[in-house]
Amino acid sequence: MPQVSPAPPPAPLSEEQAEDLVHGICFKTGPPRLLGAELEWLVLDAERPGRPLSPERLRAAHDAAHALPLNSRVTVEPGGQLELSSAPATSLSGCVDGLQSDLTAVRAALRAQGLVLEGHGQDPRVPHRRLLASPRYDAMEAYFDRTGPAGRAMMRASASVQVCVDAGYEEPGVLGHSRRWRLAHLLGAVLVAAFANSPAYEGPYADWRCARQGNWADIDSRRSLAPPLDGPPRSGWTRQALDTEVMCVRSDDGAPWTIPHGLTFRDWLRTGGDAGHPGLRSPTAEDLEYHLTTLFPPVRPRGHLELRMIDAQPGDDGWLVPVAVVHALFDDPEAAETAYRVTKALADAYGSAPAPRNPLWRAAARHGLTDPELRAAAKTCFRAAAEALPRLGASDHVRETVGAFTERFVLRGRCPADDPPRPLPAAGKEARR
Repeated sequence: MPQVSPAPPPAPLSEEQAEDLVHGICFKTGPPRLLGAELEWLVLDAERPGRPLSPERLRAAHDAAHALPLNSRVTVEPGGQLELSSAPATSLSGCVDGLQSDLTAVRAALRAQGLVLEGHGQDPRVPHRRLLASPRYDAMEAYFDRTGPAGRAMMRASASVQVCVDAGYEEPGVLGHSRRWRLAHLLGAVLVAAFANSPAYEGPYADWRCARQGNWADIDSRRSLAPPLDGPPRSGWTRQALDTEVMCVRSDDGAPWTIPHGLTFRDWLRTGGDAGHPGLRSPTAEDLEYHLTTLFPPVRPRGHLELRMIDAQPGDDGWLVPVAVVHALFDDPEAAETAYRVTKALADAYGSAPAPRNPLWRAAARHGLTDPELRAAAKTCFRAAAEALPRLGASDHVRETVGAFTERFVLRGRCPADDPPRPLPAAGKEARR
């Protein structure tokens, strides 16, 4: 039998090649056609929602969801949060209808086990446990532990609605990728405030309406930051990505992954890891692609734009409001122009420090729409979205759901975190929302 030669090791990556690779990955331009959403949910006991579930019950719930013939992709977050990621859709109705159908099936499967899905930005049940053990999550937790508890809380207890929109045209204009990139960061604070749904009652974010955003902002000094917005999006994001510390270096032989200290990816490219990290191999294209998955800015460019700042929403249909509003404010030219004008004026008043660690984003997370300037901006943006939704072919149900949310929260300067805490059967901290 002929001997099979082992595959050659991947070629080391140069700094120029790395920059070209990030440029090619992050913004894929063209007509804005597609929309997607990723919905993260807490899994609760239907009768005793204040008590953490056992790992066995959580795994059974995840297995039941994975066994269903869904259009959405089912994944599990480290704390057991269940995530449904839609297929890219060519319309708002296609995105919403597909997710609603899959959610109906998942809810029925979990109901048979006495479980429900709950939309909440931060799990109120304590203690927070990590369900998943893997080299990635072991390394991630060890890395975040260097800077405090925010990383563990983010991994184990947070849940969001992530909305994905196309990067936009290469050319300038209201639907150009440069304008949409900037709009995503300007609008982000308004979305944090309007959809805040993770109130904290104690700890470092006590009295914040969006404690989840506080955790994301504080996981480390750079990994969750937006890049400067005063230059071309590709070059700004490339610098941000390469100048962020390497979280971990993967191992293929079963050994624990290496967690270097203070090594940016650019350092790794320039030194091969030898300077201060003896024995560390040189980085490859696969290492860079993996590194990009460990960056958690409020807007992550993955060819499309992934908006990551929105808390999971309460109720069966609460999630569709941010999906519809973001779609309207990005993909309807008139609404996009209104949103850009309003949010740029708001952001300019607060300074140019990067999100989410600037005064405007902090005000949004702490105060929600009780902040008068954020409230005024939200009213204008939601009004523009409501006017755009018929032009985008939104169904009556979507329009009515957005309208009800606008009336209940936005027009009254409130957000979901301002609703009275729902009573849970368990006592003490578990009884808090």
